Amino acid sequence: MARSEKKARRLVVEGQTFLWSLGHRHRVLGNGRYEDCCEILVIRLFKARGRLHVLFREGPGKRVPDGLLHGGAVGTAGGGFLNLHEPGTVRALLDEALDKGWRPDDPPTEELDGWALFDAVATRRGAAPSG
Repeated sequence: MARSEKKARRLVVEGQTFLWSLGHRHRVLGNGRYEDCCEILVIRLFKARGRLHVLFREGPGKRVPDGLLHGGAVGTAGGGFLNLHEPGTVRALLDEALDKGWRPDDPPTEELDGWALFDAVATRRGAAPSG
C-alpha cells in the first residue's frame, strides 16, 4: 500500500520528535502542462508552532517532479539527486537547517531554499553533489 504524502511522519532526533511531510505545488497551463513545480518539505518539532518549509523549485539545471520525474526525487543536471521520501534525507536536511540557525521552537514559519542545502545534504547522504 502506498504511503499518503499528506500524513506527517515521525523523526526522532536526540530524544526530540519531529514531524515531517512532503508536498508539491505547481501552476497548471491551459494545455494540460505544468510550470513552476516545487517540492515542499515541511518539518516541525512535535507540539511546537514553528514550521520549516524547505523548497525545491524547478529552474535551470534543477529537476523536480513534473509528471516525468518520480515524486519526491529532486536532482541536478549534473546527476546528483535526493529522495525526499527517505528519512535519512529529511534528517540531513534538518541537520543542515539547524546548523544554519533554524530554531524549531520559534513560532513563525521559516522558508529555506533546498538547493542551497543540496550539496551538503548529498555529501551527508553519500550521494554525488551537483558539482
